Amino acid sequence: MATVYLAEDQELGRRVAIKMLDERHAQDEQFVERFRREAKSAAVLSHPNIVAVYDRGEADGTYYIAMEYLEGKTLKEHLVAQGPTPVRIAVDYARQILAALDFAHRNGIVHRDIKPHNVIVAPDGRLKVMDFGIARSTSSQVTEVGSIIGTAQYLSPEQARGAQAGPAADLYSTGVVLYEMLTGSVPFTGDTPLEVAMKHLSAVPEPPSQKRPEIPHELDAVVLRALAKDEAARYSSAKEMDADLARVGAGLSISPATEEAATSVLAGAGIDTAVTRVTGSLDSPPGYTRPGGRYYDYERPVRRRPVWPWLLAALLLVAAGVSGFYVYSKISDQLAGAKPISVPFVEGKLERLAVTEIKNAGLTPQVRRRPNENVDVGRVFDQDPTAGTRVDKEATVVISVSSGKAKTTVPEVIGKTRDEAVAALTAANLKVNVVEVYSDQEPGVVTGQFPGAGVRLVQGETVRINVSQGVKQVSVPSVVGQTLDEAVAALEAQGFTAGSPVFENSDKPKNTVIAQDPAAGTLQRPGTTIALTVSKGPAQTPVPDVEGLDVASAQATLRAAGFKVVVVFADTDVAAEDGIVLAQSPGAGIDADPKSTVTLTAGRYVAPPPTTDTVPSDTLPTDTIPVP
Repeated sequence: MATVYLAEDQELGRRVAIKMLDERHAQDEQFVERFRREAKSAAVLSHPNIVAVYDRGEADGTYYIAMEYLEGKTLKEHLVAQGPTPVRIAVDYARQILAALDFAHRNGIVHRDIKPHNVIVAPDGRLKVMDFGIARSTSSQVTEVGSIIGTAQYLSPEQARGAQAGPAADLYSTGVVLYEMLTGSVPFTGDTPLEVAMKHLSAVPEPPSQKRPEIPHELDAVVLRALAKDEAARYSSAKEMDADLARVGAGLSISPATEEAATSVLAGAGIDTAVTRVTGSLDSPPGYTRPGGRYYDYERPVRRRPVWPWLLAALLLVAAGVSGFYVYSKISDQLAGAKPISVPFVEGKLERLAVTEIKNAGLTPQVRRRPNENVDVGRVFDQDPTAGTRVDKEATVVISVSSGKAKTTVPEVIGKTRDEAVAALTAANLKVNVVEVYSDQEPGVVTGQFPGAGVRLVQGETVRINVSQGVKQVSVPSVVGQTLDEAVAALEAQGFTAGSPVFENSDKPKNTVIAQDPAAGTLQRPGTTIALTVSKGPAQTPVPDVEGLDVASAQATLRAAGFKVVVVFADTDVAAEDGIVLAQSPGAGIDADPKSTVTLTAGRYVAPPPTTDTVPSDTLPTDTIPVP
């Protein structure tokens, strides 16, 4: 229809996309009208998820639209390159498309060609809907009856019938796009567009979870409701569908109306009506009327005949009709009893509701309760046969009802070794939290567990076990240098016992701790005995007798014995006592500590003053009186 160029807006200095109608279509009013319609439709839609249109006009004999230039790829290119989209991202993308459609619908615009090819995915994950080339105003009176506009794989049933498409058609196409994002394929395929269009009218879509099991039931239901054949059974607005997707994204339950609509879709609701309407439109195209007149009437007069044969024939016909109706009713009842029944969709429903629905359908429910960690207790998570399957009346439908997450019994592990306990709990599909504790048990032995043995837990939950690492050890305090009493008190305060002290001579003061075993700072169990070595002071030696010896000899003798010497001199007038030791302290023979000091008292001769009674004559006068 058109060629798109990358261009630069020289006035605003920005890059734009220029869409130009091909010259071969410029003279075709239908194409020109579509082109104008696209520009007009998109120009009034200013929304973050819709490609912006800046300008439109005519140049060089053709028409153009200047619009926002987007970096990125189409959603279709992403699907072809990467396959199915992660569930969370698929929900986010669908909600962005719905945001664009909600804005367009509120402004009276129906896109009519929603498909992955018309959605751009920007590098930041933001989506933009583009190509409003076949969009229509909801107030438009142009119906284009009999013409099918759009892409076959994404057509709504009403578009496939050639009827006018409203907002519900866009929601149907969005459901197809979401289906493709989740599964990597569209719900209906065929060799020709007509075959695909007929499947939109007459085929039941397979739930996405049948192709991708991790898809939650709630998301299945949203997609199936969007794919309802009947417009009235679909979502009433893009906002309503977005609300259900928001609930799915938050892990909440969807609306009951969606559950019912999904069940109806799988049961084939709307198929007969859709096919009938298509067939009717083909047999009697709109605007066609059967020619009037009496085409099969004869123009010549008809001869009158007696009335009574007609009355008799009428009575016979009435009788035959009554009999025939009776026979027909009986046969119909038998046929109805033998007619296959469509299995209802009950997955995700509460057990009692599912059982009631299966019984109401003329089938026999059989309940099997099995653990399922992803489905709430009491809800159906599987059924056999699957929904939509045609089975005989009163056939059995087996439904699997969740009993919650699988549970297991906690085994007894107290008294076992750490490795034995971990192995036993792991075999019971439980996780283990090992906590080492101090106890009087042997190291490596389990002393406690929580929860206790016999408790029922969900598989995968955690059991705590306390594993002994023996008695808690305490750091031995340092008591060297303390008195014996101080050391004993310090050890007992830490839970230790002081052994009987061993006394040794040392240069430390008497009764001082000079050694301990175990050494200070080592870790020992409380109650451990600490051996102490206590000083009994230096070893004592008898002081040698040095009285009467000269000072030099006395000093040598004492120093040889390990003593220090101090000499004190005392004056003496006895010349023989000069330099002789007159006294010593401590005295000879007294025990004293080695290296202690011995004080010596030595004599120092001092001559006495003169004592003569006369004075020489030559020095005294004659009259001097002698000193007495």
